[in-house]
Amino acid sequence: MPEPYDVITMGRIGVDLYPLDIGVPLARVETFGKFLGGSPTNVAVAAARLGRRTAVITRTGRDAFGEYLHQELRGFGVDDRWVTEVEEYPTPVTFCEIFPPDDFPLHFYRQPKAPDLEIHPPELDLDAVRDARIFWMTGTGLSAEPSRAATLAALQARSASARSGSARSESPAPEFRTATVFDLDWRPMFWDGGDHSSVAPARYREALAHATVAVGNIDECEIATGEREPHAAARALLAAGVELAVVKQGPKGVLAVHRDGSTADVEPLPVEVVNGLGAGDAFGGALCHGLLAGWDIARIMRYANAAGAIVASRIACSSAMPFPDEVERALAEGAVTEAIAAGPSGAAS
Repeated sequence: MPEPYDVITMGRIGVDLYPLDIGVPLARVETFGKFLGGSPTNVAVAAARLGRRTAVITRTGRDAFGEYLHQELRGFGVDDRWVTEVEEYPTPVTFCEIFPPDDFPLHFYRQPKAPDLEIHPPELDLDAVRDARIFWMTGTGLSAEPSRAATLAALQARSASARSGSARSESPAPEFRTATVFDLDWRPMFWDGGDHSSVAPARYREALAHATVAVGNIDECEIATGEREPHAAARALLAAGVELAVVKQGPKGVLAVHRDGSTADVEPLPVEVVNGLGAGDAFGGALCHGLLAGWDIARIMRYANAAGAIVASRIACSSAMPFPDEVERALAEGAVTEAIAAGPSGAAS
């Protein structure tokens, strides 16, 4: 049998068009950079940068932007075999505005429907999903059919495999770890009813029953659990079925609570923020890396915080994902310095 992937992610993909002018409203921006985008896709890129074998399950339009995304995935070392085309819908484009340190409005162009919401259950390679050491899905994938049914089919395949004990236990420890990660990823504009969606909480609870790790910020945890206080939210996520709850708190750091009683409350790494978008995806890729390595949760959270902070110091998302030596350097120096922010080439990423 082929070697299983370290990480398979499933969900959004698109083209990010980010202004190269900082602090300028979108209406006045004249120059943009073009980047691979989409949260779960960026997570796959982030994990690949850290040396993991990754793939993404998603769909693009049959257009030039779709071709560009395939080129970028291959360039980042992410397997694109399960990135297929949809004839009817164009590849999504996302614009942002950059107002450091904490205002980065996003403008999604995913109409009439994004191709990544057209993933159908029969198209899934469930053997690969079952065998992957980590499977990563997002809340957006639950927002519409057939993506919702496909996402749940993948989750159910994972949980059924775990119950039957069919995971590849012959792989050597400590490098072999498995996890099914639910990135809560609350984007109200993708849901009927927006912030007041009546179906989102129930769909989140359904997915949580099959996940082993949940990751989200305070707003996302509230959608999933009804709780905003970090410790209460973590306890509610554990009660919903996961083994590890990760509650991101922005400038207050991150809280991680495991079902075994271990807890980590980690402060953020100091950084001069340029663009906060993508920091959570770098955090996710580093979280996968640490889980696969079998680190304790405090070490994982420190490492993931550092990876996220590095991306926050750069304009781009996918191309800004850090390499292991950059993360280790940031941890050693206790901050993201100008030299780290500049990247390996010495130029801002």
